[in-house]
Amino acid sequence: MSDRYELLRFTLRVRTPAMALPRLQKALHEAGEGVELIGCWLSEIGPQNTIAVLRRFSSAEAQAAERERVLLCTDAFAIGELVLEQHMDDYRLFPFLKPLSAGKHGPFYELREYDLVTSGLEPTLAGWRKAVGPRTEPDYSQVYAAFYATSGRVPRYLHIWPYASLEQRLDVRTRAVRDGVWPPENSAPQLQKMQSGVYLPAAFSPLS
Repeated sequence: MSDRYELLRFTLRVRTPAMALPRLQKALHEAGEGVELIGCWLSEIGPQNTIAVLRRFSSAEAQAAERERVLLCTDAFAIGELVLEQHMDDYRLFPFLKPLSAGKHGPFYELREYDLVTSGLEPTLAGWRKAVGPRTEPDYSQVYAAFYATSGRVPRYLHIWPYASLEQRLDVRTRAVRDGVWPPENSAPQLQKMQSGVYLPAAFSPLS
């Protein structure tokens, strides 16, 4: 399984996401060989009218070919007239994590992104390697996966957490901190900026 991922984020004109999603669904199925749709979500809490799409690539060649196709296409995602901003960020999977399989894990997905100090990635990986096992035991909750950025602002990392409800999210996060299993040790000195949004899956999202 490849560890190469891409997160697409589209900020849309107000009241257009319902119009955009069916078009986007069709366009995503026209991607080149070696491109796998992992999840598609619409923002619920945080920046509004935002669609996030997570894709995985079978190889570096497949990733490069798809990026070139998207950039040279007139309207690769069929929603150009609705888009105010479009971001394409490349990520690699934390090497010790195995993502959850497709299926129902939500419906609430929290996408948390942290900008790190210039030397912060290696200690962040070390802290996660030690802490993620206890944090994802049955008494708490699963993480879909975590990734470090290879484009844009670096070093930076993204982690995606599914929850059955917002109440579960609050309960799990509170208990994990109280019990000392989270956050990972030595994590605070590595952080510069933090942002988070809660998303709901599109009807066609493999992660729901």
